[in-house]
Amino acid sequence: MKKILLVDDDPELRQLLATYLGRHGFDTLLLPDTRQLDAYIERFQPHLVVLDLMLPGEDGLAACRRLRGRGETLPIIMLTARDEPVDRVIGLEMGADDYVGKPFDPRELVARIEAVLRRGTQPPAAPDSKGGVFSFGDWCFDRGTRQLSRDGEVVALTSGEFALLNTLVANANRPMKRERLLELTRGDESESFDRAIDVQIHRLRRLLEADPAHPRYLQTVWGVGYVFVPDGERSAGAEK
Repeated sequence: MKKILLVDDDPELRQLLATYLGRHGFDTLLLPDTRQLDAYIERFQPHLVVLDLMLPGEDGLAACRRLRGRGETLPIIMLTARDEPVDRVIGLEMGADDYVGKPFDPRELVARIEAVLRRGTQPPAAPDSKGGVFSFGDWCFDRGTRQLSRDGEVVALTSGEFALLNTLVANANRPMKRERLLELTRGDESESFDRAIDVQIHRLRRLLEADPAHPRYLQTVWGVGYVFVPDGERSAGAEK
């Protein structure tokens, strides 16, 4: 049974969601704030965290940023008070895998949880046993073990970051539209807005590029989308 850690300060909502998720085969752990978040993750090893944006003390965004900052790749779904693009962008920038705007139908949350968990266990987010090891610059990207490393030091990737980098590497030197990247990396979740790809590219550039403002590998192609250039040379049509 998959374990879900739900962090929300509304006791009625926590109990309602715990009951509903239980009916759909999930074992739900409940917390009213983030004070015990790290301890629960270490002790119970949940498969996914549902994290409310507005929490007493440390808010959801700060908690998400802190977890990602220490290399935690556990999938995170943010619950936001408003389903506005700015809320989605901020959540994704902090490292969230998905978002659900309040108020929401519990069925939507279950669908998002199942989709994110699928993304973490099936291609393209799953390890690519046929992909082998791909090297560019100082980086080594092992698509079989889903590891990115430089000088032997492994850099943690979330499921979304791995899926996007894996797709771009598989299509090296081929400009990819945002819509196509969404389709290849999120599958049935491709209703997600285009900025989701922009945010993930921004996060990958901060990991990979010596100068994210002037990317060497993850280049923007004007009027199209993005292209991965393994040798670091500027691709035709890429922004200068």
